[in-house]
Amino acid sequence: MLKNLRYRLAILMQGRYGSDQLSRFLSILVIVLIAFDWIANAFLAFPGVRVFVRYSGIVYAVLLFVIYFRTFSRNIPKRYAENQKYLAIKGRIASFFGKGRHNAGQRIEYHIYNCPQCRQKIRIPRGKGRIMVRCPKCGTEFMKQS
Repeated sequence: MLKNLRYRLAILMQGRYGSDQLSRFLSILVIVLIAFDWIANAFLAFPGVRVFVRYSGIVYAVLLFVIYFRTFSRNIPKRYAENQKYLAIKGRIASFFGKGRHNAGQRIEYHIYNCPQCRQKIRIPRGKGRIMVRCPKCGTEFMKQS
């Protein structure tokens, strides 16, 4: 019985896009919104929350429709392009927050200065005293305390 169901599902999904990272993100978003809806309905009684709870069913229905539409779609290039756009946005956000963490780790061992001429960031090791720094981009030399 289970093998027959798997076979039928495999036949149904042939030539269709299936699930991807954007679909998974939307699924998690629906779950988070449902949890928020449940908490808001049970514990919070603010007017703005009531409006959200009133229209939340429509939001869930639209999101679920989008998820299933993308999963069963036969327009694979268009769904692939949508997923690539999502991944690009996600990558920009992740790199923005990742840079701060990387820079914080760098500041333990290095001073980071800007060149007074071209504003290029220059990394100087800590504990070397007053040193002459030469900008690798424009060649300007200036004195800094490391």
